[in-house]
Amino acid sequence: MANNMRYFIGNWKMFGIPNSLSILRKINAFITKDKNNKIYKVIIATPFTLLESFSKYFTNKKISVSAQNCFHISQYSSNTGAISAFMIKKLGPKYVILGHSDNRSEGDDEIILKKKISAAIENNLLIIFCIGENKKEKQDKQTNTVLKRQLSKVLEKKFNAKNIIVAYEPIWSIGTGKIPDVLYLSKTIISIKKMLNIIFETKTNIPVLYGGSVEPSNIKQFRLIPEIDGFLIGGASKSAKKFIDIIKNYYK
Repeated sequence: MANNMRYFIGNWKMFGIPNSLSILRKINAFITKDKNNKIYKVIIATPFTLLESFSKYFTNKKISVSAQNCFHISQYSSNTGAISAFMIKKLGPKYVILGHSDNRSEGDDEIILKKKISAAIENNLLIIFCIGENKKEKQDKQTNTVLKRQLSKVLEKKFNAKNIIVAYEPIWSIGTGKIPDVLYLSKTIISIKKMLNIIFETKTNIPVLYGGSVEPSNIKQFRLIPEIDGFLIGGASKSAKKFIDIIKNYYK
């Protein structure tokens, strides 16, 4: 069964101060007035500093708030500067991004990521799990091998598939303006879904999103790939107009 839900997830990375809430107010106002009867979900991943205030504001509103990472120990530890899934959950967010290439490049290997996912699940956080190949791996035709390793070494059958969203973000596309061609992306998304079914030993229906240089100008071409269940959006999510235009243009 195909997913009818579409996800539009904004990853603000190291951006935002308290008055940046005005960006999300504009997005929330658009969603509230949108009468197109389209089924979509908006999630915004803010820095840790904004999680509590933004979560409180968006209680019972159209936008959900996500953390961008968490530590691999579930509750408390003596690690300076670390923030656990337990602490995040107490601030109000429902989601956490794990496995982003930024964090993988800083040492998040499969062993650590499995611990992070376990910690997030233990604290009832929903997971947006990022995977993706780099430029050399793509050139060497190793995309599927890399993605299979990233998924199978971290995800386990015991994890509740309903708590997981997978975001395919080819590293060579992030922030470059380059996006995969339709055939390459379609084949890759289909392969990811097959890999997930093998890991969980059932047809999971886990949403698989695309991320990497998603803009209002290129969003329509992704509609040619019905297997894509939504988008993880970086720079464009910092602008209310661009983010709204992505949603509008996708449904035109």
